[in-house]
Amino acid sequence: MIRSAKREDAPQVMPLIQAAIGSIACLLAGTTDGELALSRLEAFYKQKGNRISYEHVIVEEREGRAVGMLIAYPGDGAGALDKPFMVNLQSGACIIKEARDGEYYFDAIAVDESFRGQGIAQHLMLAGEKRAIAAGYDKVGLIVEEYNDRAYDLYKKKGFHEDGGLQIGENSYRRMVKRALG
Repeated sequence: MIRSAKREDAPQVMPLIQAAIGSIACLLAGTTDGELALSRLEAFYKQKGNRISYEHVIVEEREGRAVGMLIAYPGDGAGALDKPFMVNLQSGACIIKEARDGEYYFDAIAVDESFRGQGIAQHLMLAGEKRAIAAGYDKVGLIVEEYNDRAYDLYKKKGFHEDGGLQIGENSYRRMVKRALG
């Protein structure tokens, strides 16, 4: 069942977020300590007004728990959603704006390993597109690591096309966009 996330989903959603954003978790948390990063990000998840807040998360619930998640929000407000993380940034670090104005941005998507291959990611993306249209956006965007062919192929299958690239730290990403389907 697809639904909006709740604060109390944090214990199930946080490992999914960490799996999806990888090293960006440590950047946002301002630490190289993985456990401390997860703890700091969980606090952000439970608060409103930031990019990983529960208010921007859609989950797939199965067997009474969140087994997949999509973080999605309007690109126009991405800068404001990143401001709460600025206090944690290490000296010289910065947050690269991934989202573009005029699009609804799919920041991160992940499915628990034991539930992969069941179409959950596709259901989450469709729910994200519906949320985009309800918010007045007709375009969705995302980035995918250059090496992640499995995700790239899924996004192409779902109608996304490449629209440039992005460098975040030492990682290269393909930027992809598509028209939102209602």
